[in-house]
Amino acid sequence: MSDIRLIAIWRDDPQVARMQVDLRAEEGRIASPWDLFGAFDAEGASARPFILRRDGRIDFDARCMESWRTDVRDAEMKIGARFKVWWNETDCGDYEVVKLAALGSRTTDAQAASRGEM
Repeated sequence: MSDIRLIAIWRDDPQVARMQVDLRAEEGRIASPWDLFGAFDAEGASARPFILRRDGRIDFDARCMESWRTDVRDAEMKIGARFKVWWNETDCGDYEVVKLAALGSRTTDAQAASRGEM
């Protein structure tokens, strides 16, 4: 089991709405049955922290009425894996995993995998 940070880009515009989520992975899948913390554009001027609920809902803030959701919990945890984020009932975007790193380090998933940690 590994505690990792997933970073994914929106395929339509990789410079916008970069997604990051801290999670636990096991056998290439998300093994965290609890709510997860993440953010869109975490290091940018428009940072939007969120809680990823167990059912895939993305909750931003109690004052925010937006209803986003994702199927990232069903995605394989590997570089190049794709999943969707729905911004409402009809509009969605494809995201692609571009980085998986062990929490607390600057190790990439390829380095961790070569040591048998993932």
